[in-house]
Amino acid sequence: MASLGTAYGRQLREQNELTQQLPLAQHVLTQYSSEEPLSQKMALEKQLSQIESQLETAKNRLSPAIKSNDITDTLFEVAKASNVQITEITSSSKTSGDLEGISCSILSLTVIAQGDVTSLIYFATALSNKLTTCAIQAVKIEVPEVFEEDAGFKPETAIPSANIQVVIYLYEGY
Repeated sequence: MASLGTAYGRQLREQNELTQQLPLAQHVLTQYSSEEPLSQKMALEKQLSQIESQLETAKNRLSPAIKSNDITDTLFEVAKASNVQITEITSSSKTSGDLEGISCSILSLTVIAQGDVTSLIYFATALSNKLTTCAIQAVKIEVPEVFEEDAGFKPETAIPSANIQVVIYLYEGY
């Protein structure tokens, strides 16, 4: 019976301690809103979804479907539509790089074209619009001086030319 009394005494002390701690626990519980973490989680999930969507859009813009043949074809299409003639295309080897946090290959081209000045300007602009993942780094237009025909210079050989530096970004899924 003594052991029952001791056990009862311990239970009574524990009950008193817990009864004293209960108001503090209830106060803390009222301060804590269970909906707040849930709404934060939902907002973060929505933000993550938007960022993932933007990343997919960027990756699709840098589609691996663009190959060097496609680029060359596009250059000549735009040249024809712009009424200019491409006289030279040179490229460096592909390098790896980063475009707004997305790993991609970078192809640098130099395109030299001939035509009247207005057409050359139109060509550079149309090229930038057609190749959506390119950046025109520089355009240098040279307009030769025309002399009198009787001085031995032929005006028909004095055709303006443009040297266009282009960088093309290609996503390759790595």
